[in-house]
Formats: sequence, C-alpha cells, structure tokens
Amino acid sequence: MLRKKHLAILLSQIRPIPHPKFKWESYTLDAESAANIIYVAACVHDDIRCKKIIDLGCGSGILAIAASLFGAESVVGVDIDKEAIIVAVENAINLGAKVDFIVGDIGCVRGHFDTTLMNPPFGSWHKGADVNFLKKALEISNVVYSLHKHSPSVKEFLSRRIPKLGGVIDKIYGMEITIGRTYEFHRRRQYTVKADLYRIIRVNISSS
Repeated sequence: MLRKKHLAILLSQIRPIPHPKFKWESYTLDAESAANIIYVAACVHDDIRCKKIIDLGCGSGILAIAASLFGAESVVGVDIDKEAIIVAVENAINLGAKVDFIVGDIGCVRGHFDTTLMNPPFGSWHKGADVNFLKKALEISNVVYSLHKHSPSVKEFLSRRIPKLGGVIDKIYGMEITIGRTYEFHRRRQYTVKADLYRIIRVNISSS
C-alpha cells in the first residue's frame, strides 16, 4: 500500500490542464490535496481498494489516477474538455495507472459505480453547477466524495439540498487546497483556499 506522502510525490508529476476554461471553473487540484482525498476515501472509509470508481469532471486525471494507484478495481474519468482528457491520458500512462477516460458532459454517464470522486465547479460563476454534479453522482454511485468551497452559507445550502437529491452527509473534512495561477486575473503565483470534502452516502428516497 502506498503511503500518503509517496502518493503525493507521484501525483506531483502530473501535468496540469493546459488551457483551463473559465466557463467550467477549471483548475488543477494540487498533489497534496489529491493525496489527502484518496487517503481519506481509501484508508479511513475503505471506499477505493477493489472498488469501481468514477471521477466526474476529472480534469488532469489526478483523482482518477490516484484511485488506480491505490488499488481500485476499475476507474473511469469523465471531462467535457477534450484537451484536459488528452493530458489525463498522458498522465495515466506516465504513472502506470489504469484509467478509462471519456470526453463528454457528465450527463452522458450511465451505469453503476461504488464510489464517485469529484472536484466539481464551486458554482461561483455558474449557479447550480455543483448541484448538477451532486445529482449525477448520487444517481450512479453508493458513496460520493465531493470538494466544495468552505463557508457557512455553502454548508447550510448543501445540508438542505443533498437530502433532496437522495443523499445523506456522513462526514465533512476541512482542507486547504493550493491553486496555481490559472487565469489572467490571478495575480499571485499560488493561492490557498479553504475547502470542505464531503462524504455523502446514497439513500433510497426519491430525488427532486
């Protein structure tokens, strides 16, 4: 089994998304944060090893690749950005990870997975984008790990919305993610952003 530090070192080799699209709120998750997410999912809750995993909005493929390296039975990564998928495929090959990458909107996803991993749009620029990801994740998987902006208003909103989508919030893990200079309006080389990782369990109720 990989140690978290070793996993982070491996993930630091991942090439970022070459041309992040502002309309999709794209950015590359840093290696340390990705390793922390996988460590929680794999070692605290046993939701990775020998499981069928999907990464919605996979970008550079960092979470999907990490899941494969940590012993997932199978991994699928989906992203609407073709350029991101091309880089994700290269990243997986370079790290020896087995991931099936698909170019497409998350609405195209069908089937069933044990666990969804995702770093969805925060919905800062397109209201409801994060909810669309949560809705799809709870349609196709038993357990969801989803990263969201840390704020009381977001937490209150998700606490109300997730049950209506057929899920129950099991745990919330506070994190600090590092975002590099991604867009023209970014002035600093990197930013530290507080975020929350939600572990959500699907329950058998009607979504709305």
